[in-house]
Amino acid sequence: MQADPSKSSASSSPAARPPERTAILIAMALVLLYVLWTLRTSQSPSARPVAPPNSAGPAAVTAEMIPLVSGDEPIVEIFTKAGCPVCHTIPGIPGANGQVGPPLTLGVTGPQRLADPSYRGAARTVHEYVVESVVDPSVFVAQGYPERTMPAWYGTKLSGLALQKIAEYLEQETGNNLGK
Repeated sequence: MQADPSKSSASSSPAARPPERTAILIAMALVLLYVLWTLRTSQSPSARPVAPPNSAGPAAVTAEMIPLVSGDEPIVEIFTKAGCPVCHTIPGIPGANGQVGPPLTLGVTGPQRLADPSYRGAARTVHEYVVESVVDPSVFVAQGYPERTMPAWYGTKLSGLALQKIAEYLEQETGNNLGK
């Protein structure tokens, strides 16, 4: 029995390939649309992290941009996880005996810093000053301390709630409970 040449060539003929090629082209188009949609979504303004003015930040979310703390933690844990005690003395925070940065007794020093002629920031209150100092530490460096020591990335590593809690805590601190 001899095979019918019209049947065997039909499966490999160009007429049988267009549906397969069409399916491949459609699949490729869907993948391309997905990639374009993903890129558009990750670059939308609402998806971008808050960064200090005049800073060039990464275009995509990275592990470094994930907050150290959510702000739901107790204040001691917020300061500790953020690493503040390593460089600063902070009243009421156990182990916060750092000497690299100034003591964080902003209930006393905050108004003095705002009135300092070398202060270039926009803050009008101690609370605003604390937030500004974390987000853009180069705006004002306390006298007697080195410039560019405070990491500028804290503004992207602390959640808004954590930053608010830090500011609320520090604007009340006068240093009366140092050593307690």
